[in-house]
Amino acid sequence: MTSEKSKPKTIKTIKINVDKCNGCRACEVICSASHASPRYSSTNPARARVRVIREPLADIYIPVYAGEYTAAECAGRDKYVIGGKEYAECAFCRASCPSRDFFKEPDSDLPLKCDMCESDPTLKEPLCVQWCLADALTFEERTEEAAPQAAPEDVDAGLEALANKHGWARVRDALGRLAQED
Repeated sequence: MTSEKSKPKTIKTIKINVDKCNGCRACEVICSASHASPRYSSTNPARARVRVIREPLADIYIPVYAGEYTAAECAGRDKYVIGGKEYAECAFCRASCPSRDFFKEPDSDLPLKCDMCESDPTLKEPLCVQWCLADALTFEERTEEAAPQAAPEDVDAGLEALANKHGWARVRDALGRLAQED
């Protein structure tokens, strides 16, 4: 595959250590306050881009922060047993999806996604990390090589292969649907 030289990109993540989380929910409070309008005017954990799954009697606290929106429900129906309690796989999922209310704006039902507090360029790390006194949340940055972009001739060859297998009409229909989603 021919392509241009890839440029490095910075990957920002929040590392979660569930063994350190004490369930204080300070991360939820500061996240919701920083995303209030006007900023810091109110706190509503339903607006937070991070949620703490809590089971206080079993001393289990698991922070989960919002990821990408997905328009379809996933096929995962696995169950996890932690401290004798059964949890659905959805409990730990970062996506906003049609099958649950997590990570949706309470007033508009629009999906929420963690923005790593990048709307405030003065911050060196997200507010939830700064406010986590138990150090259960830590901010990590690393540099990775970006995936190389496909050359136009490679795209043409891929489209031709799809057309040979499925027919040009189906490929055009699929591309039309993708264009409408943008």
